[in-house]
Amino acid sequence: MLAAKLLLMRTKLVRSTLQIFVSAVTLAGCSVLAQLPGGGAAGGMDALLRLFGDTKDFTAKVNVQVLDASRQEVASFPMQLTLLDKKQRVEMDLTQMKSKQMPAGMADTLKQMGMAQFVNIVRPDKKLAYSMYPTLKVVLTQPWSKASTEPKLERTEEGKETIDGHPCVKYKNVLTDDAGKKTEATSWNATDMKDFPVQIQAKDGENTSVLRFQQVQLTRPDEKLFEPPADYTQYTNQAELQQAVMAKFKEGALKK
Repeated sequence: MLAAKLLLMRTKLVRSTLQIFVSAVTLAGCSVLAQLPGGGAAGGMDALLRLFGDTKDFTAKVNVQVLDASRQEVASFPMQLTLLDKKQRVEMDLTQMKSKQMPAGMADTLKQMGMAQFVNIVRPDKKLAYSMYPTLKVVLTQPWSKASTEPKLERTEEGKETIDGHPCVKYKNVLTDDAGKKTEATSWNATDMKDFPVQIQAKDGENTSVLRFQQVQLTRPDEKLFEPPADYTQYTNQAELQQAVMAKFKEGALKK
């Protein structure tokens, strides 16, 4: 009888712990995107894309570093950004994120649960956003909305510098949205890459985000990259996705 009660208590504890973890990780990818200048995948990315000027299509590796007020690193992570006519695709390996707030052992747990790989797609033309975990072949589809107009951009030249071997013009950029909110960013636009900004630095509250673009391909990406694969299981809210992940891994967790 005692053994049965202990087993039941252990089962409830594991289930509760797993549910909390899955809930946190489901939001992890979007939380990472929120580190971008201006506030993330919806708002901040719209402002960020204004800095690319006439470049509408590209693929690039991006190293993101977030610094606090004393210029100490708060977080850093690599990602891949692909753009096609305002359609956005961000790919990340969440185990590569470095953060003082990340619990010890989280990277191993992410791998075990199949949630390490994360892809976020924004489709302004469909007013939809997709959050995908390729290892699990699941996708969360949610409504997406943007500002009624693109932010107004004012740009002032501040000099010339070389970044990663590219001759650049350094600009101060002031972005103003519909509500009058201003976001300031400094960009280093490479003159040998059609004015592409190979580095962007922006202050957001007390933090400063620095984005460095490498392996830039100024070619039109495949449109298939902006659609969830047909064999992915579709979900329309976070709770459904949590339940699906728990169903896949609950039995394995309880046996340990």
